[in-house]
Amino acid sequence: MSACWPGLASASRRVALLAVGVLVWELVARSGTFSPIIVPSITRIGYQFWLLAIQPESLVEAGHTLGRGLAGFALAAVVGVALGVLMGRSSLAAACLGPLFSGTYPIPKIALFPIFIYLFGIGSLSKVLLIFLECLYPIVLTTHAGSRAVNRVLLWSAANMGASRARILWKVVVPAVAPFIFAGFRIALPIAMIVVIITEMISSADGLGYLVMYSLASFKTDRMLAVVLAIALLGVALDRVIVRLRDRLVFWERLDSYYAE
Repeated sequence: MSACWPGLASASRRVALLAVGVLVWELVARSGTFSPIIVPSITRIGYQFWLLAIQPESLVEAGHTLGRGLAGFALAAVVGVALGVLMGRSSLAAACLGPLFSGTYPIPKIALFPIFIYLFGIGSLSKVLLIFLECLYPIVLTTHAGSRAVNRVLLWSAANMGASRARILWKVVVPAVAPFIFAGFRIALPIAMIVVIITEMISSADGLGYLVMYSLASFKTDRMLAVVLAIALLGVALDRVIVRLRDRLVFWERLDSYYAE
């Protein structure tokens, strides 16, 4: 029972800090120092969030955003893991692809969005491909690092026992790299949400990013902040899904530092 107290105390501190922040916001909003358009009250934001949650149209917009974000992320996950493992196990692939990824990583891919729109239109395809490109880099680099960190003794032992290269890859390399893969996923998934929101704000007539811009253009700041809150909650929920999958699939290696309070 005593082992639960540190976690409970930490959760209580987080809740208390959140409550203080909400209270300060509400007091500032009601003080009249700022215009309600600039700083709407928490009650107004909460009411708009409730409307978003119960209106089918809002759920459809969230579905568009999730669909685009997860499609780009899933494509990057498949391609990124394959390329990362290939670069980690092949010196030729690392020599050819390593400089390409490291050299182009700092380039803001969102700058290429006008070109994507010109090539693929203003629909979902251009957004999904840009999300794929943004998410690809962290997944490739973390998977590559994990592939290079595989214990050579395990590889030699499997080879000496007669395992084929394919079996070594599946039974030794992939399990050893799995924690790095999920680390890359946790980096890439928020990037996918950021990019999909930005692209929807730039050129879209649906999605949560469109709702943000439409609310802002209508001077409905409370509704805009409600949409931002919904986006944040979606991000937290998606991260929890990744963590649960990691704990379920990579059960043999729980990182103590990750669970530190």
